[in-house]
Amino acid sequence: MKKNIAILGSTGSIGTQALQVIAEHSDLFEVFALTANNSVEQLIEQAKTFNPKVVVIANELKYQHLKEALDGLSIKVYAGADAIAEVVQMEPIDIVLTAIVGYAGLRPTMEAIRAKKTIALANKETLVVAGDLITRMAKENNVKILPVDSEHSAIFQCLEGANGNPIEKILLTASGGPFRTKSLQELAEVTKEQALHHPNWMMGAKITIDSASMINKGFEMIEAKWLFDVSPAQIEVVVHPQSVIHSMVQFEDGAVIAQLGIPDMKLPIAYALSYPKRMRSTAPRLDFSNYATLTFEKPDTLRFRNLAYAIEALNKGGNMPCILNAANEIVVDAFLHDRIGFIEMSDIIEQTMTKAAYINTPSYDDYVMTDEEGRQIAKNLINNHCK
Repeated sequence: MKKNIAILGSTGSIGTQALQVIAEHSDLFEVFALTANNSVEQLIEQAKTFNPKVVVIANELKYQHLKEALDGLSIKVYAGADAIAEVVQMEPIDIVLTAIVGYAGLRPTMEAIRAKKTIALANKETLVVAGDLITRMAKENNVKILPVDSEHSAIFQCLEGANGNPIEKILLTASGGPFRTKSLQELAEVTKEQALHHPNWMMGAKITIDSASMINKGFEMIEAKWLFDVSPAQIEVVVHPQSVIHSMVQFEDGAVIAQLGIPDMKLPIAYALSYPKRMRSTAPRLDFSNYATLTFEKPDTLRFRNLAYAIEALNKGGNMPCILNAANEIVVDAFLHDRIGFIEMSDIIEQTMTKAAYINTPSYDDYVMTDEEGRQIAKNLINNHCK
């Protein structure tokens, strides 16, 4: 039987690569639903190619165009965030690949868990914002959360066959991004064009900026805490510029297990969709002769303050990671629109974390209010800066 896949965020980097994986293994997978935020033309082309049962455009202003473009095809067309949250519950769906960027991925992921769908998680913000809530829901509904991020997929793979042996430490590798060797003075002068040029990975704009500021690695630390049930003290970031080792697990006897591969997101996507089996891939193989040296170093949290703030949020817990994420989504958008500089993103995140109300044991409604408050504080700080 083919697995029916719903891809949330099908027009983004992860979504398009997932469709490539599905096309290569059409005997194993069927596209049941596709959703996008604004990229209606790309969604139309995807729908015509894969003929899903359902498509949803989050931007309701683009519904009519989508509807007319797919007229005559046996595809149901919907629009809006409510529609995305409803579609993931449809009975035929086996796996929901959550590749929506940012906080917007939280609600549909929750609804998919309630509907007992397997989650292939590429939206790290879901666990950053509400890790306690999501992992508790997954346990209550006996739902698997299969990580798609290359680092968390690597850890997940390292733990296969571990036979319950306790984790001593998770070693999250980081490329260091395009500014790994730049001074603070140089970081103050970087442009968005420079920040969008990652040395190893092809990703969407938001996550590429997050990688450049290294907050992405902080988000991954928070995500790892919830995915693998470890304490913050058991998570360490190691800068590994070659991006060959995707992450490692250290056990209590001192042994370290690593997962290696070329930097290609189709590999962890395929593993999440096919788990527990591995599918044959035509992707290039890792040629060690091309990597005479693999290097490792500690991250510099003085130059990359966003990572330090993420570690602070991880240690404090409660709704602090939600505040961090809300502020970061606002500052990244402002940086991409040339309203603030690279260093100023950190300044605004720090101030937002200080100003927003802290809640030790938040409910879902608290997360919603925290997200709204964090965004508004960050917007006000940016507006004051731009006066």
